[in-house]
Amino acid sequence: MTIIDQGNGAAGQAAPDLIKDTTTQTFVKDVIEESKRQPVLIDFWAEWCGPCRQLTPALEKAVKAAKGKVKMVKMNIDQHPAIPGQMGIQSIPAVIAFINGQPADGFMGAVPESQVNAFIERLTKGVTAPGEVNVAEIVKEADAVLAEGDVTGAAQIYAEALSHDATNIAALAGLAKCYVTSGAIEQAKQTLAMVPESKHGDPAVKAVQAAIDLAEQAEQLGPVGDLEQKVAANPLDHQARFDLATALNAQGDRAAATDQLLEIVKRDRKWNDDGARKQLIQFFEAWGGADDATVEGRKRLSTILFS
Repeated sequence: MTIIDQGNGAAGQAAPDLIKDTTTQTFVKDVIEESKRQPVLIDFWAEWCGPCRQLTPALEKAVKAAKGKVKMVKMNIDQHPAIPGQMGIQSIPAVIAFINGQPADGFMGAVPESQVNAFIERLTKGVTAPGEVNVAEIVKEADAVLAEGDVTGAAQIYAEALSHDATNIAALAGLAKCYVTSGAIEQAKQTLAMVPESKHGDPAVKAVQAAIDLAEQAEQLGPVGDLEQKVAANPLDHQARFDLATALNAQGDRAAATDQLLEIVKRDRKWNDDGARKQLIQFFEAWGGADDATVEGRKRLSTILFS
């Protein structure tokens, strides 16, 4: 299980080293090598430069606010002209951002503080600060474990993600999906209830809600064998076929569930106010757009509807 160590006071120790002066001799260590760990800004300045004195405090403030996601080094071009000369710096202030040992972005002149903040935010997007846990990576790991069929293991990892960020929508939806998969519908509903109303339209949330609705429908139905007998006895009993599809889906037989609903669409598209097609769309939403059964089912449905 991927956990980034929060111990040893890393964040507190990093603070004094966030901003420093550099020289021609220490440039490779301070900028090139350090930028392989996180973005590094180099601020080219000089004592006589008035705009530099305006820009540097804003840069330092933004770097400190980023809490270790970016570092800053300052180089006096009068004392150390070689590096700015090699980089073609012709006017100051000039700020160049290095990432993975290479110049990646930058700007010239004393820009407003809002632009400095936007620049830092753009550079640090997706960067984890020292001592922080990358919740997105934990959720990604849980998704992979769930895809392999380890529901219990995935639930534990989603719970770990939520211990760091209790409002993480992907983790809440993932944990709820684990509960649905294991048949714990009430726990799934309780977990999904923690999602703010404004996020109910999130695709992952909608998918789990659809799965919950389908599971509750299946609870009201009889055994699959009984439903299969009903359909065999009367192939035009669309309600029995509809119920059979719902029951098959609850058992995880997505292909067979799709077959039954498509059969209704073929025989009587208007049955129950287009009920078979609507149910199939709900299946697709619950399974997810990238699921093989969804992709194949959509193709077959389109063929029937537009033939």
